[in-house]
Amino acid sequence: MSHLISQLKTLWGHYSRYLKVIFIISVILFVITSLTGFLRDVNWDRVGDGLSSLSPLTIALLTIAGIVSVIPMLGYDVAITHLLPGKFTVGHIIRSGWVTNTLTNVAGFGGLLGASLRATFYGQQASKKEILNAIAKIAIFLVAGLSVMCWVALVLMFGFHQGGHFNRYAIWLVGGGLYFPAVFFFTRWKSKSLFADLSWRLELLIIISSTLEWLGVALFFVFVGAMMGVHVNLVAVFPLYVVAQLLGVVSMLPGALGSFDLMMMVELVMLGVPHATTVVWLVLFRVFYYLIPLALAGIFFVHHLWLQLDNFLDHLPQAAGRQVAHWVVTTFMYGSGILMLLAASVPDLADNNKLLQQVYPFTFFFLHQLTTVAFAIALLACARGIQAKVAKAYWPSLALLVIGIANTLWYLGTLSLAIFLAVLFFLTLAMRHVLYRKKLQYSLGKFTLDAVIYAGAVILYVIVGLVNNPTYMAKHSIPSFLLFPGEKVWLSGFIGILIGLSIMLLIIHYFTSGPDPFAGEQKLLVDRVNALIEEFGGNETSHLAFLKDKNLYFYQVDGHDRLFFMYRRKYDKLIVMGNPVGDQTVVREASLEFLREANLYGYQLVFYEVNSQLTMLLHEFGFDFLKTGEDGLVKLADFTLAGKKQRSQRALMHKFEREGYQFTIVEPPFSDELMQEMRAVSDDWLGDQVEKGFSLGFFDPDYINTAPVALVDDKDGKLVAFATLMPTGGKEILTIDLMRHSHAAPSGIMDMIFVSMFLYGQEKGYTYFDLGMAPLANVGESRYSFTEERAAHFIYEYGTHLYGFQGLRRYKDKYASEWHSRYTVYRKKNSLLATMIALVSVVNQRADQKVDRHPLMMWWKK
Repeated sequence: MSHLISQLKTLWGHYSRYLKVIFIISVILFVITSLTGFLRDVNWDRVGDGLSSLSPLTIALLTIAGIVSVIPMLGYDVAITHLLPGKFTVGHIIRSGWVTNTLTNVAGFGGLLGASLRATFYGQQASKKEILNAIAKIAIFLVAGLSVMCWVALVLMFGFHQGGHFNRYAIWLVGGGLYFPAVFFFTRWKSKSLFADLSWRLELLIIISSTLEWLGVALFFVFVGAMMGVHVNLVAVFPLYVVAQLLGVVSMLPGALGSFDLMMMVELVMLGVPHATTVVWLVLFRVFYYLIPLALAGIFFVHHLWLQLDNFLDHLPQAAGRQVAHWVVTTFMYGSGILMLLAASVPDLADNNKLLQQVYPFTFFFLHQLTTVAFAIALLACARGIQAKVAKAYWPSLALLVIGIANTLWYLGTLSLAIFLAVLFFLTLAMRHVLYRKKLQYSLGKFTLDAVIYAGAVILYVIVGLVNNPTYMAKHSIPSFLLFPGEKVWLSGFIGILIGLSIMLLIIHYFTSGPDPFAGEQKLLVDRVNALIEEFGGNETSHLAFLKDKNLYFYQVDGHDRLFFMYRRKYDKLIVMGNPVGDQTVVREASLEFLREANLYGYQLVFYEVNSQLTMLLHEFGFDFLKTGEDGLVKLADFTLAGKKQRSQRALMHKFEREGYQFTIVEPPFSDELMQEMRAVSDDWLGDQVEKGFSLGFFDPDYINTAPVALVDDKDGKLVAFATLMPTGGKEILTIDLMRHSHAAPSGIMDMIFVSMFLYGQEKGYTYFDLGMAPLANVGESRYSFTEERAAHFIYEYGTHLYGFQGLRRYKDKYASEWHSRYTVYRKKNSLLATMIALVSVVNQRADQKVDRHPLMMWWKK
């Protein structure tokens, strides 16, 4: 007997594969033959009518129910991840489990597809062998839930007499029901060591997941029949479904395709269900349980591939995708808002213009004129926030899109437009991370554009109303496209404009409100500035911080000040004066942090009069630059009055010495009497001119008292000229700021001051004397220079009647040993015109005007 059993095992080992193939082929042939005979009797017109008669609500409920019935299968992946090393996020498990389970619903869980997919999803933290071992331990429990359903079906059939003629399948149900106890005994006692890592808790999770899966799909099948309004005992369908699934599993066909369907069709007909109805029932079941969840899995899988590609390409595709979504949503919101206003103002224009006829259907529709106009203006306000990447614009924009979709479905019933708007809604969701700024900063260009749109819409609407006035129409010929439906409609739209403008102001105020570290006027922290300059040194512009007409941005490391930038706010730009002051080893980090924080609040940085090193650094960060002049330096060690070159200056100094002029340098604090004398000289020098600030000092007693002053007195001791020194925190550079003289001072007094300062610098051990910048010097001289620089050179050559550019360069060239280029650096792709307007406005701003006038605030005050 044992020998016979051994031979049978050997034969099975050799021929089992062929026997399985023969069995499956025979089952397939049987199913095809039987289905062909069954389907021959189906009235396909009724099938088509049954499928086309489904209401949108029925489709929605079937979709939701089908998706819900698949959810319990995710428990398998939760269990698998507990058997694998590493940690996986909940989102990753859900996406991976959904893709794998919906695909293996058709292809079989234990097949190559399931293993390959899980190796793809979990392979980064687990080997293929570990994944296969985990799948093998889970796979044995997958039909445990079907086994439990067999006992439920037996109870319904014999306990509640709901089986009817299906009682003949009881033996199959008993056999299926014994599977679960056998598996439980095998895993807990017979092969306990093999399943040692499968804890009671984990095994219970798998069993519950399997039970809920099979229960859910059985209830979903019954639910499909209920939604179709089938008039049979649906409780009796439950045991029938369990038997059909059991036979489908035995048939070993993927997804029990064909075998399950044949069984259900035949037995449902025996229950009294029409042939066509059974086909519709099975089609709906397959579509909503298999295909729609599979389509959702396709989205998840594409998302997974996208993440893999995005990680491989260092997140460049994600950034590009979000930017595209941002551009699409911004373009649509602006375009839709403008089209709605245009159509509301001139209704017949959209009907008579072919281009507008093609574009207008892809926008919002409202049945009431007032609602249309108000919504359009609100849409434009939100579009401005979206365009500026303001985080506050996210929820209002979503709300407007939801209102638009609801209005389209409720009042218009236009499904294609609703789908288009839904796509925009999801694009807005996708670009959420693009909206990061905390505030909207209105630039001059943005304000001008929006003002033109809003004001233009109001003016156009008023003009249309006037020309449609009966009195005017009686005397004039009105173009047909300007004709309006009626006075009441026009009045309704005008009220909508007023409401829309109010909403717009509220939205814009909401976008521009909130804390802003760069707004307003800061109090100068003198001790903090002095401490930083004393520790790290200053530069040729650092003393301008004491003018109190600029704000300071401090960069700290571990709470310690290392560097600061001087800036003034103008519109949406922060105009930075000169190079940063402090520790030059942290310039890169400080510049990046300044750029990041300014950008967070919607500001663009513009650097004025910076050197080539900082210019190249900022160019790496996406900035463009324009050469705006050269800074002259005198190497003091090489300066001498001896020799032929300085013969005229030597003679001039001898002349002032003979005439009794005295040059002295005095230290602060200065007496009120001396301050009044300097004020008199300064006022005489200024005449009718107005003091400037920002890049130049102005006469302010507090500022004057922060540094030594060079004085020139005549032989009678009367002050005729003075120059304020600008300490740089070291002995590298000596420079001056204000240099003023009265009209009573003799010619050449400026040369006396310069030469005296050179000699003073030599005596005190300074290396260079900074003569200051010669604007537009050597700018755009080459034919290959930037167009902007060549335009600047044209001003340099022919604009001497406006400003003595050439004369200033020639004057300083008498003394300068070397010239260093200075640049204006601005954000690339920003409007150079807008940048220069803001820069010139700041540089030429009166010294007593220290607060930026924001265009929106200026308009509001008007």
